[in-house]
Amino acid sequence: MSRLADYFVIVGYDHEKERSGTRSGKILQRFPENDWHDTPFIEGIEWFCQPLGWALSTERQEPRFFVSVLTDIDANRHYCACLCFNETISITPNKPIDEEEETLTPGRTNSLIPAVTTVTHHSIMYAPKCLVLVSRLDYTETFRNCLGTIYTVYIESLGFPLETLIGNILGCIQVPPPGGPQVRFSIGAGDKQALQPPLYSTLPVTGTSVDFLFTQLGIKNVLLLFCAMMTEHKILFHSKSYSRLTDSCRALTALMYPFR
Repeated sequence: MSRLADYFVIVGYDHEKERSGTRSGKILQRFPENDWHDTPFIEGIEWFCQPLGWALSTERQEPRFFVSVLTDIDANRHYCACLCFNETISITPNKPIDEEEETLTPGRTNSLIPAVTTVTHHSIMYAPKCLVLVSRLDYTETFRNCLGTIYTVYIESLGFPLETLIGNILGCIQVPPPGGPQVRFSIGAGDKQALQPPLYSTLPVTGTSVDFLFTQLGIKNVLLLFCAMMTEHKILFHSKSYSRLTDSCRALTALMYPFR
């Protein structure tokens, strides 16, 4: 039996570094605070939450979910499931306005002295924040459901302690090895979830990713990509959707399985 997830991390925009001209994210909280002896915490995880960089936005963006696959020094995979959303913040920049004011000074009467006044403009911006589950197991839909439940409880201020939900994910849900029975569980927010381990550990679990790849690119283009992989060519994917990039790479990797 294995833990469903090893770490839960909350990553937010670093407003202190922004004042020095650097835009980045920082870990606001992590659970547990101490590393597991068998699975050390992955440093620099804040960079994988926002692949295009951390930046404030003038428009609220819809929450989005994607998974980044990280490999440690021992070639072990760690799946970082990210749910990113925006939080409203107030920006109060001081904008100087040059204007001439008539002022009196000692020794000079009715002299015109240029004066600078400041007008404060209040504006609303949106800062990115990410909820991250780090796991050695590949259960994308389960991670999506768990993070979605936590997000709903947080945004709608439901009466469920977030610490309890996170603790249940990290410590109470045990996943059987491949070939094991289905697991039904709840993280403690009135949710009902089910998890089915794969039949075999060696067979890739693709879900709908292969079907999605053929639907998006067509049979001919997928065959071209497959031939490029077989001849060890480099392939570059480009998309505005992080989840589509992940699914496409997973699908192509799965198609290579018979040749391993």
